[in-house]
Amino acid sequence: MQSFGADLYKFRTGLLIGAAIGLFSGGFAGLVFGGILGFTIERMFRKAATIAPQQIFFKATFTVMGRIAKADGQVTENEIDFARAIMAQMRLSDEKRKEAIKFFTEGKDADLDLDPILQPLATVFKYQSNLRLIFLEIQLQAALADGEMSAPERQVIVDVCKKLGLPSDQIEALLARMQAERDFHQNWQGSAPSTSQIKQAYGVLGVTESASDAEVKRAWRKLMSQHHPDKLVSKGLPEEMMTIAKEKAQEIQAAYDLIRKVRG
Repeated sequence: MQSFGADLYKFRTGLLIGAAIGLFSGGFAGLVFGGILGFTIERMFRKAATIAPQQIFFKATFTVMGRIAKADGQVTENEIDFARAIMAQMRLSDEKRKEAIKFFTEGKDADLDLDPILQPLATVFKYQSNLRLIFLEIQLQAALADGEMSAPERQVIVDVCKKLGLPSDQIEALLARMQAERDFHQNWQGSAPSTSQIKQAYGVLGVTESASDAEVKRAWRKLMSQHHPDKLVSKGLPEEMMTIAKEKAQEIQAAYDLIRKVRG
């Protein structure tokens, strides 16, 4: 009985919405039926989000990546190399690699409807919001594989963000951070830093060189929390992607360490 009461509270949103709709359309009987229906639907969606969020994330990642790669009409060697690099980072088994390639290939088909793939992901994001950032980061990196993002690639990302309920107005700031992260990764060798490398380090954290020490530290803490591998895996990030999360966390830490060093 206690468990049933907990379920009623947990899925109260669906119950209340369903009951309200039922009341207006069918009186007391409608209220009861609508409440039961709303409760059942929300429980079903939330169960779906907890059963296989890893597979939902995995499929959407490579399908959307394929759509972005083909957005401007032709998949370039750089875009293929990026997809291969992601698969290599994930250390996929032969079976999972074939699956990833299959999703990537399907995503290139402009006639493929992404809605059935993105809707379950939107449900996962609704309850595991920490996964949103790393998903979008991967897609932006895919769009930058050729060095810059084309207008068709940007439109795909905006459309995907809209379908996932993500704030598309934050794309520019995140894009700037991804560009800085890419440049910092390519240029930073641990030697004496150049002016451009220091600027890139600030960009990795999403702050400017005029930011105070407290602002820099706050940005670093937030990003480290958002990219903590164990936290992300517990919330639905495929375990194969833990290496990606680890490398992102290391990149953030390296940028912060460099900023602290030059600031003394």
